[in-house]
Amino acid sequence: MRTFGKWLGRLLLTLIAAAIVVGVWKREEIARLWAVNSLFSENKIVGNFSAMGDAFLTVPVSRGSGPVSELPNGAPYDLPADARNWLSERSVTSILVLDNGEIRYEKYLLGTAPEDLRISWSIAKSYLSVLFGILVEDGQIASLDDPVVKYAPDLKGSAYETASIRDVLQMSSGVTFDEDYHDPDSDINRMGRVVALGGTLDDFTASFQDSFAAPGETWQYVSIDTHVIGMVLRGATGRSIPDLLAEKVIAPLGLESDGYYLTDGAGTAFVLGGLNFRSRDYARFGQMVAQEGSYEGAQIVSADWLEESTAPSAATKPGRIGYGYQWWIPVDARPGEVLGRGVYGQYLYIDKERDIVIVLTAADRAFRADGVNEANIEMFRRIADSL
Repeated sequence: MRTFGKWLGRLLLTLIAAAIVVGVWKREEIARLWAVNSLFSENKIVGNFSAMGDAFLTVPVSRGSGPVSELPNGAPYDLPADARNWLSERSVTSILVLDNGEIRYEKYLLGTAPEDLRISWSIAKSYLSVLFGILVEDGQIASLDDPVVKYAPDLKGSAYETASIRDVLQMSSGVTFDEDYHDPDSDINRMGRVVALGGTLDDFTASFQDSFAAPGETWQYVSIDTHVIGMVLRGATGRSIPDLLAEKVIAPLGLESDGYYLTDGAGTAFVLGGLNFRSRDYARFGQMVAQEGSYEGAQIVSADWLEESTAPSAATKPGRIGYGYQWWIPVDARPGEVLGRGVYGQYLYIDKERDIVIVLTAADRAFRADGVNEANIEMFRRIADSL
């Protein structure tokens, strides 16, 4: 009886300890879920976008051990006269203008600071495009026309089974995916809950079975396509995207600070929108692209890949904004004009002909309103013309 009593006591202690552990785990899950559900609320969005690591699982993206590259200050410059209203209307949190590699204008608003690590949202897709090009050049990927399942076999039996790498780079997979941020039951918001609750994005991606078109037939912006690109790169190299990006892209840029990715429950980077850096460090990446892949004397990615990936090769509708390999090309684009663009007003505007780079971060809850994107691009062009 005494032995049974000791055993029962130990069992109760074990159960209590387990309950405490489960309780903590559930609290963390609930906190992340709450963060997702309130991420874009009016009174929290600015702070959330500069502190995503407080609410989500993350993995660092190391800047490496090299020196910080210089971003010298150029001649004083002020924005066009009506830009002050534009900054307010678009809830801009930072704007940085590089002209021939020199900072001509830099401002932080709505209580943010230069040291903030800011969420890029879909600008992260353009980083992945550059990394992809480097690994193609390294021979890790045989052909853009290879099926994605050659490198990501977990997608066999899914809607991605017949898609090629080129299809997903161009957002032409034809996979049915609802990207409505305002619908809580949309696929993009379900994906956010997967991340918050510790699920796996690989499993989530493999669960899609339906297509609205054959791969390569038409263009439709489907963010989950970018996760497939990440799966392909991981399958081809056996390495994580944060490690690859840090080595191949970030270290040569001489950033001021380490960055980080948001991750799912398996530690897999949220490559379609979870990258966080300082505004000046986004500018360094943009300057490398403006310089045809060269930075501080090193050729990080080939000029040929940048030319191919930033050409409007996807089958977008005539007269509408163009798309390449995870890059946007404006309507009636000037020579060398290309965008990285993220929801809620994140922009990396590059004019290679003029050697202009503009970083804009924002918490713009009206970013989808008619004409907003076009007005933003027009402002970038006016800034470039006035420098």
